[in-house]
Amino acid sequence: MVAPTPNLLWKLGSGFAAAGIMAGAFGAHGLKSRGIATESFQTASHYTVFNGLALLLLSLHPRFSVHKFAGPAIAGGTLLFSGSIFALVLDRDRFKFLGPVTPMGGLLMIAGYVSMAL
Repeated sequence: MVAPTPNLLWKLGSGFAAAGIMAGAFGAHGLKSRGIATESFQTASHYTVFNGLALLLLSLHPRFSVHKFAGPAIAGGTLLFSGSIFALVLDRDRFKFLGPVTPMGGLLMIAGYVSMAL
């Protein structure tokens, strides 16, 4: 497995932070006005922003900016976790197969953070 570059982690972190903020605004304004429960959407938005900020910090760290597992696991876990929640909130019937993906994304994020402690 090839280690990510600090530049890639910075771009992913920036993208996640921006996407999380946009999703939060959409959930608070666009979904709420349609009568859709937004708690899960907001949770996914928060995790996207938090993990985006974490990737920004990782990109600046001399050791973890080139770690083969941490950055990719956090990024992939965020996509699986938050992405599946976004899809399920927007159209549960069409995306119900994504239900089991959410906890797998959460576990992948956790594994990324734990790998930095080892």
